[in-house]
Amino acid sequence: MVETRRERLTGATAHLDRGGRPVVTNPDGTTIDIATAGSGPGLTPLDLLYSSLAACLVISARIAASELKLLPRFDAVTARVTGDKANGRPTRIGAIRSELSIAGDLGEAERDAIVRRAEEICTVSNTLRGGANVSVTTRET
Repeated sequence: MVETRRERLTGATAHLDRGGRPVVTNPDGTTIDIATAGSGPGLTPLDLLYSSLAACLVISARIAASELKLLPRFDAVTARVTGDKANGRPTRIGAIRSELSIAGDLGEAERDAIVRRAEEICTVSNTLRGGANVSVTTRET
């Protein structure tokens, strides 16, 4: 099977003024206002991490259903992602749990096959498991 990929600019820029809340912008100009601890409603950086995994898993599950020729009987998928902070330093997430609920005229073995394949496809889960190299540098503004 030949894999075809459409290139899309990815990445994010976050900006925070002295008295404000962070705003994240992606390359196409879409913005998200970010909540900070105790700052009221909205998504926090950890929510965004969990959201990225949840979104990637549901997209991957639909791709998996298609690859497995199950898409005609696949109605919907919901991913719930939660996590726990690890003890000690550095601050980080110690455990992430994902649960997929798949609706449709599918048996347990077919749902399990979709979940297994979705895990293989999902770039975000693969990255979290693989431990991407992360670097932080500075530049003059």
